Amino acid sequence: MPDPHPVPAATPAPTLRDVVTVLERLYDPAWAEPWDAVGLVCGDPDDTVRTVAFAVDPVAAVVDEAIQRGADLLVTHHPLFLRGVHGVPATDFKGRLVHKLIRGGVALFTAHTNADSADPGVSDALAQAIGVRELRPLDARAGNPELGIGRVGELAEAEPLAAFARRVAAALPGTSGGVRVAGDPERPVRTVAVCGGAGDTFFGAARAAGADVYVTADLRHHPASEALEAGGLALVDVAHWASEWPWLEGAARTLRSALGAAGTNVETYVSTLVTDPWTAHVAAG
Repeated sequence: MPDPHPVPAATPAPTLRDVVTVLERLYDPAWAEPWDAVGLVCGDPDDTVRTVAFAVDPVAAVVDEAIQRGADLLVTHHPLFLRGVHGVPATDFKGRLVHKLIRGGVALFTAHTNADSADPGVSDALAQAIGVRELRPLDARAGNPELGIGRVGELAEAEPLAAFARRVAAALPGTSGGVRVAGDPERPVRTVAVCGGAGDTFFGAARAAGADVYVTADLRHHPASEALEAGGLALVDVAHWASEWPWLEGAARTLRSALGAAGTNVETYVSTLVTDPWTAHVAAG
């Protein structure tokens, strides 16, 4: 007689190959910029993956955390290697990280500018975190109007630039650099352009999209000054790491869902370690 209350069979864990297949479907390597380096950095495709960690930067503290928390795979936004290498000796810090990952049984996968261009991608998460909706690409990719770097959208209603800057500061994880603002604090803003990471090459695109304000990171003096002189845009400059961190939770959730639909299961966590390189800010004057 069959058991009237059978114990459900445990959902099997995927292999690294299975996980990479899903990640590359979500963040197609073909969407990456030509100079970029994305995909699997280290790891055996036949290994089982039970826990996946997500972080912005593949730095020592993040790798140590992944090992301590028993992760089998670390997915980062930023690449460990952007240029060709001829070896990974443990005599330099990047080589040491590769050795530490392998010894700890942690694979490393990178989704960088392909995740920037994806829909949803890095800038979707940034825009949604600060309350911007009705999103469209800032710099659309040829052949697909939904893909591209950056996003443009609308706030529910216009608000002064100073209030908007406070909104951004409250929505993103804190860093020592905080949020910098360029423009009249009382200026009303409603149409918002965003670009996770360094985005000072898209001032023209933001202006052409009719944005009142552009939120991005790593703004330099001369490009920012010239953007203001050209008119039309206020600027909000945030920490690079903070601008990309909101993407992680959505990426983890989407991976779990896609694997679950295929009949496998993983646990995920998002690292909350602040890996912004700046550790203090002292206001002049």
